[in-house]
Amino acid sequence: MEPRIAKTRRVMFVCVAVGLLSAIPWFGAFTLLPLAWVVVSYPLLRPWLARSPRPEYPIMVAVLNAQVTVGIAIALTGGPHSPALPFLLLAIVTVSARFSSRGVVAGVALTTVVLVASTVGVDPAGYAADPTLVNGCLVALIGLAAGSYALMHAELRQRAQAILDPLTGLLNRKALIDRFAELSEQAALTGESVALVACDLDNFKAINDRFGHERGDAVLKDTAYVMRRSLRSFELVYRMGGEEFLIVLPGADATTACRLAETVREAVEAAGPGGLPLTVSIGVAAAQGTDVIFETLFREADDALYSAKRHGRNRVHQRDPAPMLSRSGVWAGG
Repeated sequence: MEPRIAKTRRVMFVCVAVGLLSAIPWFGAFTLLPLAWVVVSYPLLRPWLARSPRPEYPIMVAVLNAQVTVGIAIALTGGPHSPALPFLLLAIVTVSARFSSRGVVAGVALTTVVLVASTVGVDPAGYAADPTLVNGCLVALIGLAAGSYALMHAELRQRAQAILDPLTGLLNRKALIDRFAELSEQAALTGESVALVACDLDNFKAINDRFGHERGDAVLKDTAYVMRRSLRSFELVYRMGGEEFLIVLPGADATTACRLAETVREAVEAAGPGGLPLTVSIGVAAAQGTDVIFETLFREADDALYSAKRHGRNRVHQRDPAPMLSRSGVWAGG
């Protein structure tokens, strides 16, 4: 969601800046300092966001920083009657765009605490004399959060239907292209490696021919489950079509990818998806930095996959001539 709301965030910051500039004659130029800190501090968190396997944590830190900073501005510019009060509502829209319902509830709770602390906590007598603005912001906060979350949830549900394979529940090729574009940009900035692991079920057509497509579908669903269980949360597996799967490994070099591929190969063979003896052939390719280009990596992984097929199936091959782990556990070239 970060690239999708980047333009909206810039528009929001510009509007806030205009509002604060217009308030200078009454509240002084120091009212711009909180906005300046929010604008400057967010880029400081971007490297953490790019590297983190749980990007929701740095994003929540950014939201916390923004709300607390605005809360300080409210306390310094009139508390219950501060013109900065509505600015607390802006972050709630981006929270709804980035988080699940629990995250939205946490964001609303945090904003409510900041709002009350910076108004009632600073000037309880002023709030008692005229609670209209504070109460109005509280009501608007809840309504805005509920409405924006409902709209965003509907969009996410529709998007999920477009990027998920209906049979296995795995991400599909469309989702892969979008995700890999992000990984390519990150690798160019950080110099990290990205590996692709191309997987193809051996003799799958014979399963469909002998047992029928219903049994074949069961095999595909079980295989998808086995693969997902073998991966960590940030290592994603995609169904490319038919019996072909692709695993994307951010931060993995060729050696690491080959070891994980061998783990997946062994897991599929041991599981017997669909109650049938089944094996998988796997091809691995990796690159780093500016060399992380999907078309090149996918072609190399696909070449390695067909090399594994030609050499007897049920094994891992690497496109690069460097060593990699084969079915027998012997280091061999692709």
